[in-house]
Amino acid sequence: MPRRRERKDLGYAAEINVTALVDVVLTLLVVFMITAPMMQGGVEVNVPRARTQSVPSAEGLVVTVDKAGQIYIGEAPVRMEEFAAQFPAIVKERGASSVYLKADEAVPYGRVVQVLGMMKASDVATVGLIAEEEAGN
Repeated sequence: MPRRRERKDLGYAAEINVTALVDVVLTLLVVFMITAPMMQGGVEVNVPRARTQSVPSAEGLVVTVDKAGQIYIGEAPVRMEEFAAQFPAIVKERGASSVYLKADEAVPYGRVVQVLGMMKASDVATVGLIAEEEAGN
């Protein structure tokens, strides 16, 4: 009769196979690298170029003025008449301490100053202007 192997004869494997874990981590890394640039929300505008440092778009609330002069809070369009009333309420609702103005370079300066003035009147801690970095930097 053949002898049965006892548990102590088999021993324990002291190595952990991490190949599957590495495969999953690398796949997730590739997915995040591809989707991260798409996560920048807002309305597409051609912002002017300036010597500036980039601002993380995830911080604060972004107000956009496109080349037609249409105002957007985040991605929601708002008429100029409604902006002065809606903007302070949205800032309080979202708890945004800083807001950013992103205007197309074709927008008249007077329109940008009007929107900026209404934003400053809303008692936000910081109002910033978003510009694209110059190629020379």
